[in-house]
Amino acid sequence: MLPLLLVLILALVLFGAGFALKVLWWVALIVLVLWLLGFLVRSNGGRWYRW
Repeated sequence: MLPLLLVLILALVLFGAGFALKVLWWVALIVLVLWLLGFLVRSNGGRWYRW
């Protein structure tokens, strides 16, 4: 019974990590697009965001 529980817990952890990594890739892509837009869209000689 204990090995079965360990396998199930491991599967849940790996599934959660995979989902989190997929979300992080989407967030990174969105940030990259915003960063590139910041260089293309300039107002008063500066970037439109203040990071």
